[in-house]
Amino acid sequence: MATKSKPKGPRKGRDQESGAREKMPRKEFESELEKLDAELVKLQLWAQKEGARIVVVFEGRDAAGKGGVIKRITERVSPRVFQVVALPAPTEREKTQLYLQRYMAHFPAAGEIKIFDRSWYNRAGVERVMGFATEKQVRQFLKLCPIWESVVVGSGIILIKYWFEVSQDEQTRRFKSRINDGRKIWKLSPMDLESHRRWYDFSRARDDMLLATDSSMAPWYIVDGDDKRRARLNCIRHLLSLIPYKEVKRDKVKLPDRQKPKGYVEPRNRSYKHVPQVY
Repeated sequence: MATKSKPKGPRKGRDQESGAREKMPRKEFESELEKLDAELVKLQLWAQKEGARIVVVFEGRDAAGKGGVIKRITERVSPRVFQVVALPAPTEREKTQLYLQRYMAHFPAAGEIKIFDRSWYNRAGVERVMGFATEKQVRQFLKLCPIWESVVVGSGIILIKYWFEVSQDEQTRRFKSRINDGRKIWKLSPMDLESHRRWYDFSRARDDMLLATDSSMAPWYIVDGDDKRRARLNCIRHLLSLIPYKEVKRDKVKLPDRQKPKGYVEPRNRSYKHVPQVY
């Protein structure tokens, strides 16, 4: 991470009765996030100038908060640099390809940061648990994946992998919230319901995956997702700490004067359709 004044860490208050952490106030969260947003912009400018290639993988339990972190990372930066890859189920043609082929097609060129919302690790997780892949395919994947990732890192790509964990009670609460909130119902899929029912099947698959694919060149980082606000801040801070970006010096911007109208007059009485001013 660049040499700069780092944002102060979030307050670590505790509830005196239960010993649990107090919920971070929204105002404090937004204040900390604003500082991190500025650093993400610096990262963007550095990546463009240096031609960096960065891949960030977000995996984890359903409803653990991956989507919220990705949204916070990308909301203040350019979508042409920070590109989110969220692939649907493979097509019939893609099913006949090498497994990693459709993921490689989305890897970054110079100056790009690719954020994978789920990734090739589907094979070791949902595909294994739901029977979409055979045990032979899963074993082969777990064996070859660290080798392949070492080649990726050896090519100069920065590869960062996050696993988001959430407790059973918190996952249940979030699923119920999705069921009862019309704004969130789209987030609830049949696969989510299965992930809730088959908690321990997914736990076993997670354990095997982490054990087999955690390497010195491409380690896994676990994010505690029970507290959404803290999880978002902690993950973004950690992500920034892993990338050796520096602040890019830019020329001071001066807003130019407007040109002279040279007789131009705004047209009147044209039948344009306007959006009603309801508010």
